[in-house]
Amino acid sequence: MWLGAGGLALAAGFIGIFLPLLPTTPFVLLAAYCFSRGSARCERWLLKHPRFGPMVRDWRMHRAMPLRAKQAAIVMMAFGSAWAWWLLPPPWGWLPATCCTLVALWMWRLPTRAEVRADDR
Repeated sequence: MWLGAGGLALAAGFIGIFLPLLPTTPFVLLAAYCFSRGSARCERWLLKHPRFGPMVRDWRMHRAMPLRAKQAAIVMMAFGSAWAWWLLPPPWGWLPATCCTLVALWMWRLPTRAEVRADDR
């Protein structure tokens, strides 16, 4: 069950790279959590992944997000919500904006971490 949930979360995170409505980071972090419970092999793979691994390791080490990442995610979700509002039929246009607002509030409440230069690591 944990492996399946991790796979679904990682798929949503991957889709979020291309769709501004879905933020990538929370789904990848959820996938890492699920994999840590269900598959050591998948967790190792995710931690070593060149794109997703650094964000998971950084989260586990600091439990904070860089300000630029928060800002970029919220701006992309706002644009995606506006786009969905425009395209979806009237009774459904509010749903993506509501979901994105909840994710944005959660993300904004996370501790903010200063940007780390590559030579500081």
